[in-house]
Amino acid sequence: MARPCASHRDYGWGVLTNDPLPEHPAPDNPSGKLVLLRHGETEWSKEGRHTGLTDVPLTARGEELARGAGRLVAGYDFSLVLSSPLQRAQRTAELAGLHADVDSLLVEWDYGGYEGRTSRDIRSELGYNWSAFTHGVIRGRTPGETVEEVAARASRVLTRVLPAMAEGDVALIAHGHFLRILTAVFLRMAPRFAAQITLDAGSVSVLSFYREQPAILSWNYGLELPMVPSES
Repeated sequence: MARPCASHRDYGWGVLTNDPLPEHPAPDNPSGKLVLLRHGETEWSKEGRHTGLTDVPLTARGEELARGAGRLVAGYDFSLVLSSPLQRAQRTAELAGLHADVDSLLVEWDYGGYEGRTSRDIRSELGYNWSAFTHGVIRGRTPGETVEEVAARASRVLTRVLPAMAEGDVALIAHGHFLRILTAVFLRMAPRFAAQITLDAGSVSVLSFYREQPAILSWNYGLELPMVPSES
């Protein structure tokens, strides 16, 4: 049964957004890879519904994709593995053979009043080509977040991740929009750059530093090539 998260500011998991910053700055040009796993398919992602804090399970296909992601990352030497607390991410980590610590900052974008709705439905209601990145979300059962607020969470995750990348590879198991925004922050781009990159359920992407610059080594790699852009 899907259940909505009760609170936004602590994400319903008892972790506040004002967590302390580290005592030392991020290292320059760490040698490890940052491996991003988007959770496997859910019924909501299959239908293109915005799935933020609602805790939906994987489908059977989603579990298959998670196992496939595990095979793709089997050769990495992880110094840190972090997962969103939502069950679709934690189950993906489990099926991928990864022993992950939970980081509540990795939860998906809080879509507020657009939770559970498709872009097509929202656009039909509004009468224009709405997108979360361009027009934002509205308050609903949860307050919702701006793109910049999601980027701020991603930035805090990276303050934890970058030092670990000096020790080895890091894996993050999380959600489509959040991981796209985190990638924009990692690349030192504006958060809305994330609108220009799509990420499919069960896919694996790899970020690293190339000639001292943050770079994409592989993107949206999965069991099969996507035929259309992801709708969720």
